[in-house]
Amino acid sequence: MDSSQYFKTLRETVQAALVTTTRTVNGLANEDLQFQRTANPGVGNHLDEKSERLLQLAGSLLKSAGNATGQKVSTLEDVDDVDIHWRGIVDVIDSLLEKADTCLDEYTGMIKRKDAPTPDAGRDPKRTKSTNSRLDWSMKRANILKPQDAFEKKVDNFDSGAWKPLLTKKPHARLSLEESLATFADEENTAQYRHPYENEILSMQYPSQVYEKREPKKYLPVETTTAIWVDTYEGVFEMLAELKQATEIALDLEHHDFRSYTGLLSLMQISTREKDWIVDTLVPRRHKLEVLNEVFADPKIVKVLHGAFMDTIWLQRDLGLYVVGLFDTHHACDILGYPGKSLAFLLKKFVDFDADKKYQLADWRIRPLPDEMFYYARSDTHYLLYIYDMVRNELVERSDRSNPEQDLIEMVVQKSKEVSLLRHENTIYDAVNGSGSRGWYNTLLKSPTLYDSGQFAVYKALHQWRDETARRMDESPFFIMTQQVLADIARLLPADPKALWSLLDSNARTLKVHLDELFALVQNAKASGANGPKMMDIFRRAPGALDKQAKATPEVDANVPAVEELRSGRSQLWGDIAMSSVWDGSTKAVSTKEKLEVLPAYHQFIQEVSAIAAATNGPASAAVSELPTAVPAPEKFADKEFTLKAGQKRKIDEREAESESEAESGSDDEMDLDEPTEPEAGSSNVTDAADDDEDSDQSSDAEEEEKPTKESKASRKLRRAAEKEESKEAKRLKKEAKAEAKKSEKEEKAAAKVAKKVARAAKKAAEAEEDEEEEGEKPFDYGNAESVLHPPRANGREYRGKKTFNPYTNKSGNAPKGARKLGHVKAGKTATFKK
Repeated sequence: MDSSQYFKTLRETVQAALVTTTRTVNGLANEDLQFQRTANPGVGNHLDEKSERLLQLAGSLLKSAGNATGQKVSTLEDVDDVDIHWRGIVDVIDSLLEKADTCLDEYTGMIKRKDAPTPDAGRDPKRTKSTNSRLDWSMKRANILKPQDAFEKKVDNFDSGAWKPLLTKKPHARLSLEESLATFADEENTAQYRHPYENEILSMQYPSQVYEKREPKKYLPVETTTAIWVDTYEGVFEMLAELKQATEIALDLEHHDFRSYTGLLSLMQISTREKDWIVDTLVPRRHKLEVLNEVFADPKIVKVLHGAFMDTIWLQRDLGLYVVGLFDTHHACDILGYPGKSLAFLLKKFVDFDADKKYQLADWRIRPLPDEMFYYARSDTHYLLYIYDMVRNELVERSDRSNPEQDLIEMVVQKSKEVSLLRHENTIYDAVNGSGSRGWYNTLLKSPTLYDSGQFAVYKALHQWRDETARRMDESPFFIMTQQVLADIARLLPADPKALWSLLDSNARTLKVHLDELFALVQNAKASGANGPKMMDIFRRAPGALDKQAKATPEVDANVPAVEELRSGRSQLWGDIAMSSVWDGSTKAVSTKEKLEVLPAYHQFIQEVSAIAAATNGPASAAVSELPTAVPAPEKFADKEFTLKAGQKRKIDEREAESESEAESGSDDEMDLDEPTEPEAGSSNVTDAADDDEDSDQSSDAEEEEKPTKESKASRKLRRAAEKEESKEAKRLKKEAKAEAKKSEKEEKAAAKVAKKVARAAKKAAEAEEDEEEEGEKPFDYGNAESVLHPPRANGREYRGKKTFNPYTNKSGNAPKGARKLGHVKAGKTATFKK
């Protein structure tokens, strides 16, 4: 039978059996088995036997799946173990389904089986399309054997002393290797080895073509060229021979740090103007790649990298390689002021190439390397030399070689030298104080959780155990235990191993193996640290920060003058204003020469505004300041005069009465009651004299009434005529005095109006200047602003607020009705409704 026909028949048979099984399981799940167990004990025994049988079958299936996927599966002893190990069961089944899916695709021909690349075979020249899809988990966290286990020279993760460079030879040296490997004391007073090529990097001169503008050399099309895979020592020597002939090379690295404590340099990409190489740096004899220093340390060859901050450290840590003659295009982007500084930005700007940056998170330990990852690694260096030509020409055009501050190309060169001088140092970890790059101090400093004494002791113990386990197994601390799991255990303090198990994630395989050890560690740390320091106590002490601050404090100069010599007799903030009797200045006199006055900003601002106002208004402002109206005068009230006359006979001269009424009406019309003022001194004296005369007349009239009526009529007429003349004279004098007072009053009003006009003009000018200085900004008037909570309605009606509830009115008609009476629940047995 044909294999394809056999596979089709097998697939149909398996699918039919699975469909029948799934339907049966769903039917059993819809039944009320618990009720059947209670009602019929025989059914309960039968159900227990079937459950045990199903549990054995499930355990056997999981073990077979675990063997196929390389995962460890726990034994299922009872039904409760299914809930406890549910995460592990899901992981095994998912891995089995993914593997089955991959095998089916390879069998049907939907994807091709990936074979190991060879230098002769090359790669598919077709350009891979960039996609925005997420990277598959199998390419992000590959489940493979650790390549560091096969290295001839193992890494010592417990080495805490000075890291010694791996160099055995020093090509292109000006200073011998023995003399270069000198030690010095760093900021922490720890001995460290110097950079082996420090002398060569600082004294080197870049080739002349770096400072010249040249025609950019176009890159070769990707479709017509192939990249060479280098994974043998012979291939390295063939590549090295061609690299020595180049004047510029492009270099890039791919790194992995999830399954290694210090990290792994997984791939190296090198390109010239004509060829591309992909070097496998995970081979067992990777230490022999030190031979590449014949090119990397050659000052005549420019090494172009982008963002080489970590690349230089990885090269010397894993391979013993040092870069002399570095040109970092990242610093070129920074100095040229480009909006983007990434390599993807430069590829898009100069090449119009869209790099699929999702492969930055890929696991570069995968061998053989997938085509997509191979193409991504090659594209990082294939176009980099052309980009170097473009940014170098722009730097040369915009540089002024005679002015160091405008010499942009030299700035890039100096920053590239600083990157080349970076050194690798061993990872420091202080379990007590939490200092170091892998310590807990910086992590807790950013954490919002405040741990008490017991929780803090558990956190430190778990953190130390995780670091020691990661060093011993050569794994990343976050692979052993994530930060979230560590924080949850320290915060919740599980009381039993089962509670601790529930806090572990599905990927914590190492923790599940050491579950008993981990639980004992938590209990011991909790008991021993119950009376220990809290987390905030450590932060308050902060011994490391205080030591650094004390070291950074400069020494006090012995020639500092005394305080009396520096003290000023006049406040720079308040000026001559006396704030107290002690500071009023009367107890001490300071000469003008000794005063050093530095006015605050607002004092200078007020002086400038006053000077501008004086220059603008001119003499008018000076006149205004001399007027008495500058001080507001007290409000004046009208003092109306009245005359109390003596009683007279009914028959009185009508003409005299008319003249008196005309005089009084005329004087009342002339009086201005809007702005009453006091009369002058002279006018007041005249008025008083007239009043005195009038009073004397009244008293004489009263005396005459008391005399006997025997006096003759003729004598009385003469006397009355004389009295009338005297009264007219007094009224005339009184009228003249009132006229003079009114005239002086009008003059004072006119002067006051003029003064007010001048003051208003000066005030408007000052306000106009303030408005110009404030650039039209006006304070918000909260009093006249419209309400935000109750804005005016569109129909013009105002918001009257919520109507107040009156409990005394009859509201029974609008109240909600009560719930209806429920029906009586009838007795009966339960039943299960099928769909």
